[in-house]
Amino acid sequence: MIPMKYLVQFGIILVVCFLGDLLHSALALPIPGNVMGMLLLLFFLLTGIIKLPMVEDVSNFMLKHLSFFFVPAAVGLITCFSILEGKWAALTFISVVSTVITAATTGITVQILMRRRHSGE
Repeated sequence: MIPMKYLVQFGIILVVCFLGDLLHSALALPIPGNVMGMLLLLFFLLTGIIKLPMVEDVSNFMLKHLSFFFVPAAVGLITCFSILEGKWAALTFISVVSTVITAATTGITVQILMRRRHSGE
């Protein structure tokens, strides 16, 4: 049986995601609703509106099983092979470049946060 705590935490994440979609639809922004939801969650966490323990357990569970969430995207990609025909070089290039940018951005962010944490101690 799933403890009520996990359902509440998942509900908070779903509500924030829904607010992001609602904001996306209401303002007709070029940013996807799920990204808006993540930005809202970040804002709520930074301002203390949502405390980390309120979503931590479910967030850790979802991060632990993150690869599972990519299955629908992979299946969707497989069904579009005819559309992607002849575009593999461009897709490979985009994948490599975006991976390098993501790794560099993540590394720089982690270094900044680690410096902040060590200077605050």
